[in-house]
Amino acid sequence: MHHRAPHRPHTFAASPLEELEQSFLALARASAPLTLPAGLVCDDPAEGNWPIDRIRTRLAHPSTRPELRARTWCEVARRAHALGEPWTTVAVAMTIPVLRRMLARLSRPAHLERQEVEQEALAAVTVALAGVHAADPGLDRELFGAADRAVHRLIYAARRRCEREAGEPMAHLGRLHATTGMEGDEHEVLLRAVRARVVDLAEAQLIARTRLHGEPMQQLACERGVSMRQLYRHRGAAEQRLVHHLRRHRAQ
Repeated sequence: MHHRAPHRPHTFAASPLEELEQSFLALARASAPLTLPAGLVCDDPAEGNWPIDRIRTRLAHPSTRPELRARTWCEVARRAHALGEPWTTVAVAMTIPVLRRMLARLSRPAHLERQEVEQEALAAVTVALAGVHAADPGLDRELFGAADRAVHRLIYAARRRCEREAGEPMAHLGRLHATTGMEGDEHEVLLRAVRARVVDLAEAQLIARTRLHGEPMQQLACERGVSMRQLYRHRGAAEQRLVHHLRRHRAQ
């Protein structure tokens, strides 16, 4: 008897924060867990050592005094600088609770994937960690500041790119269609472009459905099994070819 294999829905790349979190928890929950002195984050010297995930939980708690927080960050950075891995991973992973709150408050363009924003933030933290002074009591602010600046630069660039891609080509489509003397509406323009092999049928459908009919890009990305970012780039390239084609037609 044969059984049909279960349907596996399309999934996007794993979250960089989640991947780092799993690596961090593996270090914290191993048979010989990675630990730090509990005295870094609490005042009871009898506590001994705590696993690093428990240290991080206390570190991120609002009740932890600033001087304890600074002491912990300095020790983690010192170990990352002096010992390298796995302490570099630990130091970057210590930022995850704050990064999650920071990124949740961001307003990002729809085509900018969360994974890319997370990766940008983690890369900024990693670079900043290598350059901070381990004795600086404010080094955590430097790490989070670096992440904040990096993601805002990324979002700004994505918005500018989106404005260029969204506005220019389709404005040319309507304007150039009106000046070329072509009969028919924008759908006819797209059909002729397909016949001229300027764009293929899938590209024409993408432009028509999202530009002319207002269908959300997310819906088409799910249908085609690709990311929205990839689909935006695909549409932008097709629209640029279409604009050049219409310009040449007008010049003839």
